[in-house]
Amino acid sequence: MEKKRWTARWIADRDFAELSPLDLYRKELAGGERPAHPEGLRNRHMLVRKEFELDGGWNDAWLDITGDDYYKVHINGRFVGQGPAQGNPFHYFYNRFAIADFLRQGVNTIAAHVYYHGCVSHAYFSGDSRQGLIAELTVDGRTVAVTDETWTYRNTPEYGNGATVGYDTQFLEHIDNRLKDRGWRENGFDDSRWSKARERRNDDHILVRQPTPPLSVYDVLPAKTLVLDGEGYWLDFGRELTGQLRLKARGAAGQVVEIRCGEELLDNGRVRYEMRCNCRYQEFWTLSGWDEDELELYDYKAFRYAEVLAGPGVVFDTGSFGAVVRHYPLDEEACVFESSSTLLDTVWSLCRNSVRYGSQETYVDCPSREKGQYLGDNTIIAHAHAYVSGDLRLFRKSLRDFALLAARVCPGFMAVASGSFMQEIADYSLQWPLQLQQYYRQSGDRGFVEEMLPAAESLLEHFRSYRREDGLLVNVDDKWNLVDWPEAMRDGYDCRLDYPIGGVCHNVINAFYYGAMQAVGELRAVMRGDDSEESKGELAAFRTAYVSAFYNPETGLFVDAERSKHSSLHANALPLLFGLVPQEARASVVALMRVKRLSCGVYMAYFVLQALAEAGEQELVYELIVSDDLHSWATMAREGATACFETWSKELKPNASLCHPWGSSPIPVLIEHIVGLKPAEPGWTKVSFAPHIPDSLREVRLSFRVPTGTIVFERRDGETRLTVPDGVSVVSSL
Repeated sequence: MEKKRWTARWIADRDFAELSPLDLYRKELAGGERPAHPEGLRNRHMLVRKEFELDGGWNDAWLDITGDDYYKVHINGRFVGQGPAQGNPFHYFYNRFAIADFLRQGVNTIAAHVYYHGCVSHAYFSGDSRQGLIAELTVDGRTVAVTDETWTYRNTPEYGNGATVGYDTQFLEHIDNRLKDRGWRENGFDDSRWSKARERRNDDHILVRQPTPPLSVYDVLPAKTLVLDGEGYWLDFGRELTGQLRLKARGAAGQVVEIRCGEELLDNGRVRYEMRCNCRYQEFWTLSGWDEDELELYDYKAFRYAEVLAGPGVVFDTGSFGAVVRHYPLDEEACVFESSSTLLDTVWSLCRNSVRYGSQETYVDCPSREKGQYLGDNTIIAHAHAYVSGDLRLFRKSLRDFALLAARVCPGFMAVASGSFMQEIADYSLQWPLQLQQYYRQSGDRGFVEEMLPAAESLLEHFRSYRREDGLLVNVDDKWNLVDWPEAMRDGYDCRLDYPIGGVCHNVINAFYYGAMQAVGELRAVMRGDDSEESKGELAAFRTAYVSAFYNPETGLFVDAERSKHSSLHANALPLLFGLVPQEARASVVALMRVKRLSCGVYMAYFVLQALAEAGEQELVYELIVSDDLHSWATMAREGATACFETWSKELKPNASLCHPWGSSPIPVLIEHIVGLKPAEPGWTKVSFAPHIPDSLREVRLSFRVPTGTIVFERRDGETRLTVPDGVSVVSSL
């Protein structure tokens, strides 16, 4: 990870300059109070600027910059970029921008809007009293501007003090344009009334260059605009997106525009701004009375619809209506899928949109309520994103995010990184080695995997403390045992999971533990040639103990926990996936899954589909992906989805998010098990091709990028064609 020697100083608002950082790292169930955060220092918007002169020409120019918690930077009034990706103060990211085209002869102005959230949440690593900015601008290798106490700043009150939405995820922005500093990003602005920035002398950020590109930020016009007689306008952007509403209006000083955003409509066709996901997207914009006001929201939302409402005298510039969309950069040509099935194409689109908008500076479980990177969600999102984007940098970064936090808090891993909300879920922790294994298969990146492997080994060592004599985990009570979410999607899983667990030995946690041991064993063998008989013996002994504890030979099925008689979908799908099912029981386990179908949550569907595919049940896999059951992607589509829901139907969870990328499992499953393309060797230097396309699917076209190039598959009129990159061989079962 690249580091640099800074000549710039970390500058801050004077209210933060002398504060000591707060240590928020702790295990979730460790008890005790968080350190007290200073009152009144939440939701702070700081404007910072500096003018500098340039003479002569230049070939290249660079800006290195970061802010805590977040910044947006302009040069000479033009937007340059924003960031950084969420990070821990001991591994905090900065961005580098090429800015030669932004500069001019003579006076130049760099202007940044720095935001400090101040709440402990999933969305930012905040609430720790670290605030401010550091920036360094070089031209042809010569430093021409650095942050120091000559920069000026102002805390702008124009964003108001709205309530938080989600889980303290975001402050509503009741913007008052009467309090706005117009032209502050431009040359010649009079900042004589602004304050001099303060150097934060005890700053402890350890800065590393962000390994992923800055977000893609662009404008989108509404797909449909309607007049609301006597009220204002109704906007539909055609699909779920992530970003901010933008518009311009004229009105008298003090006139108020009400702004409502939402993911769906009420029965009367109006926007449901009191959303299911604990977010009330209702904000108020006060006009200045100047010739024209422009709405500039800062934080982002997940929405499709909007209403802008005002009383008489307010005139909206309808040509200005739009959204400023933001997400991780996605090349639209990186992955293309088309088929003769309208429903399958719809399912693909739902999943693709979920991945697009669920990939921000990190993967997020949803871009509304939490905006947090959850480890278990990443098993699905990262796998799908690898195919949709052809870009493995965010996948790699996510693995390091969790490894860093594990080293700081718990070697058994945390559930969320890099937010300041400390949460632990045992099922999720045990999936990190599976993700590392998947990353290696996709990338062939030996150096990174070798670097990360000790963290995977430490994770297993942490859980080893919960093993009893036969090797099974019992009473894993330092973390939440999830099984599936929401609780109603656990298919009647017969095991008490609330705290304290109290000696419980249950199926799902042990299945994931075995999967983690398998993954670590495989990576050890590849990286170190460590394929010892001792490791094989440990896995074999665990398999024996697992079958003895959970297999019911009378039914040929696995039960949920010791002494339970109930056989849930979850308790059978996971052992089938990880190879724990005895050969004589495979038919009965598959038969149960055929009956239960997707009697689980959207999250667990990934493992169910993967298990069935590994068992050779590709026909059933395809049937489930395009089924018309209540628990299906077709249900989401019928209910108006343009991205995957958190649950199969809006009505199955009271606070459901309507953009949840953990529903994107059909993307990797279709590619790997229906079209049948997998890396036969890490990094796609050799391709495995074993198609299982149903006869009903007459036409398919798929192209996607891998580290060795682009793979193209076509099926049309009974003919199949596969094109792979030069130098890549194909291992085919055709």
